[in-house]
Amino acid sequence: MSAISKKGFIQINIIVKDIEKAAEMWSTLLGVEKPEIRINHLEGGPNYTYRGEPVTCDLKVANIMMDGWVLELHEPAGGDSSFQEFIEKHGNGVHHLGFEVGERRDEVIEELKELGFDTNRTLGIYPGSSWTIVDSEDVLGVNLNIKPVR
Repeated sequence: MSAISKKGFIQINIIVKDIEKAAEMWSTLLGVEKPEIRINHLEGGPNYTYRGEPVTCDLKVANIMMDGWVLELHEPAGGDSSFQEFIEKHGNGVHHLGFEVGERRDEVIEELKELGFDTNRTLGIYPGSSWTIVDSEDVLGVNLNIKPVR
């Protein structure tokens, strides 16, 4: 069984308490322009669930494009979410590694479920794609983000 291909690696997500400060420092360290910081409003319902329930939350987001992958910074900005749960439990830190799995998305999620992972942590659906946060912190030390396409 090989649920995830390393070729599908697309992101590292870091949860921070102060996205302005983190984005500034990352841009200085990497010698790149400071990324735009935007607010994503995730509206609960069939397109966004957390722990199986529809919830609404806001999230400050900044993306730094790397060579073939993204360093994604998130600061929870209100409402229940996987990201708020993480910052309350751990403070700043790596929340997830993201993988693009293409048309195998449902198969990969099922394989991860069979391996004992909670695949119901977060589901987000947006135009052209979706994302599933798999609760794998206790075993892997980090969650997984499974996407069919970026």
